[in-house]
Amino acid sequence: MTKIDSFLKNKHILAVDDEWDVLETIQEILDEAKVDVAQDYETGSEKIFQTQYDLAILDIMGVNGIKLLEECVKKGIPAIMLTANSLNPDSLIQSIKKGAISYLSKEHLSELDSLINELLGAQNQGKPTWQLLFEKLGNVFNQRFGKDWKNENKDFWNDFEKNWEVSRGIQERLLHDKNIIDKGI
Repeated sequence: MTKIDSFLKNKHILAVDDEWDVLETIQEILDEAKVDVAQDYETGSEKIFQTQYDLAILDIMGVNGIKLLEECVKKGIPAIMLTANSLNPDSLIQSIKKGAISYLSKEHLSELDSLINELLGAQNQGKPTWQLLFEKLGNVFNQRFGKDWKNENKDFWNDFEKNWEVSRGIQERLLHDKNIIDKGI
């Protein structure tokens, strides 16, 4: 990753995970950014409402990450869901529907800086972040969930793939975007 082109530089990021070693790793990997941490839902929620972060990284299990995601969306904070134990199609779909910009496995933690940099770059250019995720990690999902994993929720995935740029999550984020609300759009 080229430091000059980094979208991480000087960003203010919140990481919420109940495992201290994961939080330390995130801080180390994202050394170009200022990273605040929380180990539980209450502390994470408090920080979300007190500070306007550029990004939040939320564990799904142990800290009620989906509820924190909803709070981030209301505050206009882009959020990435990070998980180990909840890596399954249902939590992926729930993350999309609730407005996360991405969903990563903790097994890819060592690549977090480059993945986030690419996601923020795509978001900055108005490109769909989920499309980037599936291009990069789609094979991981296929290996983990099985080749036909999307068939169980075929209607959702067909709709989602047809509408990358207006997915339900993006629509939900737009409902809370002050720049759009103020314009009456």
